[in-house]
Amino acid sequence: MKKTFKINIEGKNRDRVLEAVKHEIRQYMKRERNKALPEGVDFWDFDCRFGLNQDVAAGVHVATITALIDAAAQEGADAFYLELIAKPGVRKVRLPGEQADSID
Repeated sequence: MKKTFKINIEGKNRDRVLEAVKHEIRQYMKRERNKALPEGVDFWDFDCRFGLNQDVAAGVHVATITALIDAAAQEGADAFYLELIAKPGVRKVRLPGEQADSID
């Protein structure tokens, strides 16, 4: 999904538009995760880019998308760009006592 979402739509409540956008994103991720996994793949992962427009979009973690949308809305943005590309993911085995990678 590569899409520019408009937040301010004349005649529509801004909060309802935000919730509809979040719902559309969650539904897309759910559809992608329900697709059959290729051989040797453990889960569907996502490459994500977020920005106020396509030119300034930067890579972000999938777990931070909702917070970034809320922050953009609070700053008064009229629209934002989101790119979600599904990719195969393979779980890494951790040894006992090994620290998990931190999410930045």
